[in-house]
Amino acid sequence: MKYRAFTLALLMAPGGAFALSGQITASNGEPIANAIVEVADSRLKTRTDDKGYFNIDTKGVDVHEIHVKAAGYTHKTVHPEHSDSESFSIVLSPTAIEQVDVTATPFHSSIMESAQPVTVVAGDELRRKQTATLGETLKNEVGVHSSYFGPTTSTPIIRGLDGPRVLITQNGLDVSDASRVGPDHFVATEASTARQIEILRGPATLFYGSGAIGGVVNVVDDRVPESSESHSAFSIAHNTVADENEASLAVTGGTDRVALHVDGFWRDSDNYEIPGEAVLETEEEHQEEEHEEHAEGELENSFAESKGINLGGSWLLDNGYIGLSYGHLKRSSGLPGHDHGHHEEEEDHEDEEHEEELEVRSDLQQNRWQLISDLTLDRSWLRGVKTRLGYTDYEHAEIENGEVGTLFSNKTLQARVDLLLQEFSGWHGALSLEAKTTDFEAIGEEAFTPPSQTDSFAMAFMQEKHIGYLLWQLGARVEHVTIDAEPMEFEEHELLHFEQLDFTPYSVSAGLVWDFAEQYNAGLSLTHAQRAPSAAELFSYGPHIGTGRFEVGALFELHEKGAEIHADFHGEAEEEVSNNIDLSLRKHSGNIAWVLNAFYNRIDDFYYQADTGLSSEDLEEHEHDAGAGAGAGAGAEEEHGHGDLPVTIFRQADVELYGLEAQMAWQFARPFKLTVWGDSTRGKLRDGGNLPRIPPVRLGTQLRYQTAQWGAEIDVSHYFEQDKLGELETTTDAYTLVDAELTYTLFRQQGDLTVFLKGSNLTDEEARVHSSFLKNEAPLPGRGFSLGVRGMF
Repeated sequence: MKYRAFTLALLMAPGGAFALSGQITASNGEPIANAIVEVADSRLKTRTDDKGYFNIDTKGVDVHEIHVKAAGYTHKTVHPEHSDSESFSIVLSPTAIEQVDVTATPFHSSIMESAQPVTVVAGDELRRKQTATLGETLKNEVGVHSSYFGPTTSTPIIRGLDGPRVLITQNGLDVSDASRVGPDHFVATEASTARQIEILRGPATLFYGSGAIGGVVNVVDDRVPESSESHSAFSIAHNTVADENEASLAVTGGTDRVALHVDGFWRDSDNYEIPGEAVLETEEEHQEEEHEEHAEGELENSFAESKGINLGGSWLLDNGYIGLSYGHLKRSSGLPGHDHGHHEEEEDHEDEEHEEELEVRSDLQQNRWQLISDLTLDRSWLRGVKTRLGYTDYEHAEIENGEVGTLFSNKTLQARVDLLLQEFSGWHGALSLEAKTTDFEAIGEEAFTPPSQTDSFAMAFMQEKHIGYLLWQLGARVEHVTIDAEPMEFEEHELLHFEQLDFTPYSVSAGLVWDFAEQYNAGLSLTHAQRAPSAAELFSYGPHIGTGRFEVGALFELHEKGAEIHADFHGEAEEEVSNNIDLSLRKHSGNIAWVLNAFYNRIDDFYYQADTGLSSEDLEEHEHDAGAGAGAGAGAEEEHGHGDLPVTIFRQADVELYGLEAQMAWQFARPFKLTVWGDSTRGKLRDGGNLPRIPPVRLGTQLRYQTAQWGAEIDVSHYFEQDKLGELETTTDAYTLVDAELTYTLFRQQGDLTVFLKGSNLTDEEARVHSSFLKNEAPLPGRGFSLGVRGMF
């Protein structure tokens, strides 16, 4: 295929001002309209016209790098010489894998230009995949699974890691909810109003600190608008599997100096339908519990209702913007898999009118303020400053039959400043300063962890340089983390006092991207990272209503004394230490494009939640109603009918995680594209045995047909049997999920309108998620259909 070059000219304009102008064409000679041309390290950006032409006034700007991108084509980076007028021959080649820029790092990169594996879900793809929870929205991305605590609460698992190791951010700031404390806690961010969602697989501690030792999920929206360009989007849909209704709207506009944004969403669903019974029992359990009746055809306590609104505005300057936003989120949802003694109550009152089911739900609300600025400067050593300031007030109540059992409160103040440094000897990058204070409190009879305050301060230095066909990325980060926990009741109502814990984790990273041949590149990333443990991992001691377990933190030890089990406090905690290597091989253009990743992660002193085989009654016999915070323990359990709970304890061990990830897209005809993907993660204890709740191997394929108006796709995902089990785990059977979608788009003068029909789990397969704490109580939803309309204008 012959490639036509397009010309980029640096022309001397009257008055000594420079202009950047030219025409962008495709490899077949056709002009590319609506392509984006950006001048690096500045806010200069424009789009091409219908004939592919563009023009940018570059007065006062040192043009050392130009980025060119267009939908359906590979990105191009141009390095012009510093002269009055020069021409450059550049080719934009088509690609079968869409390339989207990443905002989660200070470096300019797309999914094909990063040393670290990155996934970005944006545009129509995000609209098609969007569900009620972040985990389910992203569960079919390579290397990402869902914790799946029912449809109401599901968080992303990246390469077998979740909880406090996977940082969830919104526009680069911590979402600051309680989702890192336990899998039953909802991620307080919304995909329906997001512009894109970015996933950094592997350690991202260099950019975000020790809480990102396993990866980052960054939800990007326009609540703080960067420009006043008018655009709006809406969606309305109904889903049959849970009788769910949802709607969302986002509007951005303004004047030359002021940009305004408002978005909101509403979603309401009932218990969702399942194939067969909810509870999965062994034959022995079935014989012992024949008298009990379990729900069939629907999952109890899986209802949910949520709504939210975001308001934001920005003052637009010649060299950037300063913006402020306020967001409010409310959500009420059931907690699936919680009978809590209901059957026994029914037996005791068999002839009485006491047959109401026990409702267990969680109510949360969050108020969030953000102040964000992005300013371009021209100083001897500074080319720009990016500032992010956020304050979040989060509350989450776990409620049984209308009474609050536990109230979780999380208040976070976070500030981050990125100083973008001038280029020095070909190197350019940033110095980042960050401070964060988190006040976490659990109040009530089931408060399984004491109130605590975590403070951190960090400094990071990141640089990158192009040398021929090589892109080098280097960086380092050091933090200081302190954790202060309040006293808690322990053994015969004696107060247990904690000393302040101090940690100084640091991270160093080196990355390389090598364009070794036309259309191909390779990436290598080496990271040494450390993580300070979370308060919940250390101090937990008590029944956790959401997970249905008695949780014991790593600062405690369980041991036998005769016929009794005792818990002792030892007060010692170590940082996790990770050494990670990522290798990537990519074909980034042409009708066939693919990405192959291999990773190995050795983590010393890894914190994990292990099943002990003990029950809470083993501890109750001698703990004298001991518990965390307000004194949860045996008495509290009996009062709330929790009965006998399995005991889990946070332990530290040296582990290995390694695996493979692959994605291939083939545009075998103009309207047809076939995508095949798969991933595998292996988690092992170095002393022998397996890590618990590691997702299984899986393979997926998608066939998509797309014309200007019609679209159709079918997705098939196969999850293999997981028989590499942690202690006391059970095998999870293989299953295959089949989904499909049909769309029709109407084009109007100012936008488009798309009608869609989606089908999920079309074969009505019973599927259980191995990584879920509710594997045996909450299968995935059965067959369901969604009908809706979405539009942009």
